[in-house]
Amino acid sequence: MKKPYRGSCHCGAVAFECQLDFAEGIRRCNCSFCAKTRMQKSFALRDEFAITKGKEALTSYRAVPSNWREGDVDHYFCSRCGVRPFSRGYLKDFLGHFYAVNVACLDGVSDEELGAAPITYENGRHDDYENPPADIRFM
Repeated sequence: MKKPYRGSCHCGAVAFECQLDFAEGIRRCNCSFCAKTRMQKSFALRDEFAITKGKEALTSYRAVPSNWREGDVDHYFCSRCGVRPFSRGYLKDFLGHFYAVNVACLDGVSDEELGAAPITYENGRHDDYENPPADIRFM
């Protein structure tokens, strides 16, 4: 069941609200971008996400992987503290328009709530998002 959450970057210049369902899991990916930023994400649909503060403080990096036939992802960062609170994307064969929320940026979520969420490991390094990589210990 989806619940409302609020989140922010480290300095508080950027804030957002979203609807997430941790029973759907938190995803960890080993693609070059997620591995380097240690992103742990949960997904919200476009109409389940809103930037409530600091849109002007955001900067983005766009990734257009060659294996995505119809899609793109913009990774948003706070221009002041450098934290990436979320990414916005479109993948026709996934969720359509979505936000990948960095669960570490959610405010007021207990360790117990995050710890109870199942983890889905994505093998983005080999473009196999449906199957986990052979070794997940580093993720």
